[in-house]
Amino acid sequence: MLPRAVKKLLGRNCMLTLGLAIVCGMSLAALLAPLLAPFHPDALHLDHILEPPSSRFWLGTDRLGRDVFSRLLYGGRISLWVGFVAVGISIGIGTALGLVSGYFRRWVDECIMRLVDIMLCFPSFFLILAVIAFLEPSLTNIMVVIGLTSWMGVTRLVRAETLSLREREFVAAARLAGTSTGRILFRHILPNALAPVLITATLGVAGAILTESSLSFLGLGVQPPTASWGNMLMDGKSVIETAPWLSLYPGLAILVTVLGYNLLGESLRDYFDPRLKQR
Repeated sequence: MLPRAVKKLLGRNCMLTLGLAIVCGMSLAALLAPLLAPFHPDALHLDHILEPPSSRFWLGTDRLGRDVFSRLLYGGRISLWVGFVAVGISIGIGTALGLVSGYFRRWVDECIMRLVDIMLCFPSFFLILAVIAFLEPSLTNIMVVIGLTSWMGVTRLVRAETLSLREREFVAAARLAGTSTGRILFRHILPNALAPVLITATLGVAGAILTESSLSFLGLGVQPPTASWGNMLMDGKSVIETAPWLSLYPGLAILVTVLGYNLLGESLRDYFDPRLKQR
């Protein structure tokens, strides 16, 4: 049973309810892919190449006779895993640098903020392309590179929250009581700065999924035969006129998933921002 406060919140905010339903539904489908998929994602059905959707192959087959529905489910596991891990890396780096920058200020703040400014000078996607070009395209490299090139916004956000919180009475009292700096940062400041970080993380998952899909579509992401939504789009590009379902369903999966995370993130922002709540 859901707590009464959660039920009340979901009842008042339709966007939050819809976003949460989409996110939970897509995550559950990806998690249960081995149980839901009627075929192995790499199983070849050479007598059913480019077969349109039917009672046996619900979303049709591709150029090698592989079931699109099964590959879509397993591809969701890859895309969502990339989103979660990449955002985890960026949130970890950004939160740590933002706390240090906002709390110590002076030359520490200057060094970290100038590094942020330098990183922001480069378009994120082209920076990722440049790094991937020198590395072997693999799932691990993609997650790490996306995470290492998307922490700057989190750093700025956490720094702003830390600058405000470090002047609060409870932080001053902890400092006077002789509390160590690490305890002040992680026990008193970080928990009070988590709300905007949570919103950024939610929106960041959507961005990471789009980035991974774009890289895979260009052939620099997840490599075949491993299924991902991006390389499924790439496979359907050459036969889009004769077999449009190869591009339609992965595109819809990306669209719905990103929409769900964006709705969830925007709803959480509206809920945690007191100025928007007053409106």
